[in-house]
Amino acid sequence: MQYGHEQYKEQSINTMTKGEQLVLLFDEVVKNLKKSEIAIEIKNYELLDESIQKSMDIVRYLISILDRSIPISDELYRMYDFFLYEFNRIKSGRKTQVVEEVKELVIEMRDAFKEADKIASKK
Repeated sequence: MQYGHEQYKEQSINTMTKGEQLVLLFDEVVKNLKKSEIAIEIKNYELLDESIQKSMDIVRYLISILDRSIPISDELYRMYDFFLYEFNRIKSGRKTQVVEEVKELVIEMRDAFKEADKIASKK
């Protein structure tokens, strides 16, 4: 049963557009940031570190797939680098306010990519 579910997930991801995949990655970062907020509130710092590490891994992946020949990639790189900096601040400072601020920026970026994908798919 588990194998069938994993196969379905893989097939689902493989049929997504690049934009949909990008949005999915940002959704995962948002989910991990929400977990981080909860972890700070309940003082579960192991969960906090785990959640932030997952977010960092995703952002590092996004950095690794940037096409540097596209002019906007420099701006995206700076934004991703800022996210990594903020994730480290969250790990060391353990403040939900910082998590909330970063989460809002990630959501804005996700929504921008979602809108761009809609526009691209109409063309």
